[in-house]
Amino acid sequence: MRRRSFVKNTLSSAGFVSLGGGLLTSCKSFSKKHITILHTNDVHSHIDPFPQDHASFPNLGGLARRATLISEIRNENPNTLLLDAGDIFQGTPYFNFYGGELEFKLMSALKYDAATIGNHDFDNGVDGLLAQMPYANFDFLSANYDFSNTVLDGFTAPSKIFEVDGLKVGVFGVGIALDGLVTKKLYKETKYLDPVEIAQDMSRELKEDKKCDLVICLSHLGYEYKNDPQTPSDVLLASKTENIDLIIGGHTHTFLERPVIRNNRRDQAVLINQVGCYGINLGRIDFYFEDSKKSNAEGISISV
Repeated sequence: MRRRSFVKNTLSSAGFVSLGGGLLTSCKSFSKKHITILHTNDVHSHIDPFPQDHASFPNLGGLARRATLISEIRNENPNTLLLDAGDIFQGTPYFNFYGGELEFKLMSALKYDAATIGNHDFDNGVDGLLAQMPYANFDFLSANYDFSNTVLDGFTAPSKIFEVDGLKVGVFGVGIALDGLVTKKLYKETKYLDPVEIAQDMSRELKEDKKCDLVICLSHLGYEYKNDPQTPSDVLLASKTENIDLIIGGHTHTFLERPVIRNNRRDQAVLINQVGCYGINLGRIDFYFEDSKKSNAEGISISV
């Protein structure tokens, strides 16, 4: 997607989000620094495009097309991070045959920077996930899964700080409760920690202690559970924490045309985005900075 096309689509469908939560109608305040966040979620081993006659997603998706989009956007703005919110595995024969090796190799070829772990990424157990780790040239971030008593101990990190154009971008990951979704024999002694408490601790550490200019949560909690609003979700996470600028979600396969705004417990704006599933969309969010201070952001879901 060319820059002119992207800006046109963004102005018409996404608008500009001020960090106070309002909508800006002018680009006069564009800042001196510009960071682009690209993201996927719940790709579920979909490597090829859907066929032309598919009932729901005709001729959509495909990793090669996603690679082309990512390359064009990186050429436009080299200050780009590429992230994934989990459920990389399970959904096509590619996973059944290769066990995740192909998925990780291709994500590495696309130069993903980090991913969190979804419940389906345990479908071959902690041992199966570990076996594929050598093929992943990107970081796995998981702050609320305690793997200390499993073979995955030391193969994930709670968070990572990326230096982008002189700015510090802190990224951490949280995942959904595995009990009831994943058989115990697959996740073994993995301990689940409260994601809201962990997110508050991680975001405070990244923002206040580590002085990150931008804090991003990779969440595989699900967007929202209206029938059970106290179940941990992206919406609940935003409202119960502070210091998070962006929540990139997964699990519920929620199709958002653009990021939504929710206020945190200090009544400050948090962006939440999720781009459905199966790699048929690529999320793009652009943050602009003036003198190292966030000024505004814009976001859009790009059809692949």
